[in-house]
Amino acid sequence: MNRLTIRQLGRMDYEPVWKKMQAFTDARDESTVDELWVVEHPPVFTQGQAGKEEHLLAPGDIPVVPVDRGGQVTYHGPGQVVVYFMLDIRRRKMGVRELVTQIENSIVNMLAQYGVTAAPRPDAPGVYIGAEKVCSLGLRIRRGCSFHGLALNVNMDLSPFLRINPCGYAGMVMTQTSAHGGPTTFAEAAELVTSEFARLLQYSEIDEQTGLPEHG
Repeated sequence: MNRLTIRQLGRMDYEPVWKKMQAFTDARDESTVDELWVVEHPPVFTQGQAGKEEHLLAPGDIPVVPVDRGGQVTYHGPGQVVVYFMLDIRRRKMGVRELVTQIENSIVNMLAQYGVTAAPRPDAPGVYIGAEKVCSLGLRIRRGCSFHGLALNVNMDLSPFLRINPCGYAGMVMTQTSAHGGPTTFAEAAELVTSEFARLLQYSEIDEQTGLPEHG
């Protein structure tokens, strides 16, 4: 099945989207079309399953939500493109490592269109411009299906990252695409990342929708 639905959610609170991801994954069957959910979240820290409290330095007034993805703590906020990958990877006969690689490649290739050199790191998932991290990545696989996804810093206030050890790395410097001659708007970055991912995975039929799915 090479159909893909790209769902534009606009700005939505984190927790309702997370709960819907879980429900969608639990309800899907072998005929369910793969989806990408594109969303912008109000300020929130999310703490992955392996998350350690010591990486939350001073969250202050920003809520902390423990979640069921891999990885440590990260920050979501306005000006950051979040893409959730609601894919049946078992049906596509791909492993988790290959999915991670293709997600990272979609960011690297998108930035290359602007003449920006970026690369993943073997020791720390995500995408980096030099030593600075521009995109964080955390997935969960359940019943052969993925959920959660990437967070690409585009044009945002990066200061909340100073309240944590991003992804569990003390001193990790975060950056954003607008600081390097890359995309400057949410819409521009989201369109390019999702279209590049669809191209890499050879989805041939793409359907655009808005809002959370009614079922699942």
